Amino acid sequence: MAAGEETKATRKPTTTAEIVPLHLPPVAEAEPEPELDDPRIGDVDEWGRSERAREFVRKMYDPMYKHWFRAEWEGFDKIPTEGGALLVANHAGAIPSDAPTIMHGIERDLGRPVYGLADQFFKAAPVIGTLWARGGGVVAHPDNTYRLLRDQQQLVLVFPEGAKGPAKTYGERYRLRRFGRGGFVEIAMRAGVPIVPIAVVGAEESMPILFKIPSLAKAFGAPYFPVTANMALGPLAALHFPAKFKLRVLDPIKFDVEPDQARYSRSRIMDESEAIRQQIQEALFDMLRQRRSVWFG
Repeated sequence: MAAGEETKATRKPTTTAEIVPLHLPPVAEAEPEPELDDPRIGDVDEWGRSERAREFVRKMYDPMYKHWFRAEWEGFDKIPTEGGALLVANHAGAIPSDAPTIMHGIERDLGRPVYGLADQFFKAAPVIGTLWARGGGVVAHPDNTYRLLRDQQQLVLVFPEGAKGPAKTYGERYRLRRFGRGGFVEIAMRAGVPIVPIAVVGAEESMPILFKIPSLAKAFGAPYFPVTANMALGPLAALHFPAKFKLRVLDPIKFDVEPDQARYSRSRIMDESEAIRQQIQEALFDMLRQRRSVWFG
């Protein structure tokens, strides 16, 4: 073996003392991820409602509510002060004045926001759709209604007559149309909230329809195209007549069923829907019998 050469047998094993430690830079602690900014503008909630916009609308609408329509409530204390509830009312007027009157009265005197359900047509309309959403308008869809009632415990206003209500002519006033297939009853059952019926007198005369033009409604993609008595006012055709508003809140209706069931009795739903329609209809006839004047109540 040549000098200076080592074999495996003669090579000394390396001891732990001879191992050179590897110095690594200290691991930096992970910084917390920054919170994402809320993409919503200002106080606009997930439904598009803005409390600042509602406050502005309340200030602007209050004189009309108090001095033009002179809204008068009966049974206002039956509206729940907390928890979700589905407010169900009759609907009328070429440009309905009942929805803003109900929403304004409850928000002003009860201090609770009210979300009003309406057709997709209003949501899709340029400018009007945005203003409608800022004021508390929501597309009438079962999922939207359920979330508002069950998850968020809000007050939700619905008109089961749909577009058939405000499309009535003056000769058909205060005669309720069918309440659809009772979808509003099923949603209330599923969400576990009461239904609060409201009978409204005054909206029919605030903007009465003389007749309708179906061809123009089809051309504009609108539910109906009315010719109203208010058009005689010319540039002020969109102004409602100062009919006296009376609103009667009926007893809340609670359903003795478990919420969140997969299915509910279809016959029970239809029976409850028709019973509610009949209650509101009878209340309207009673209020009309007591009324002495369209303009003074």
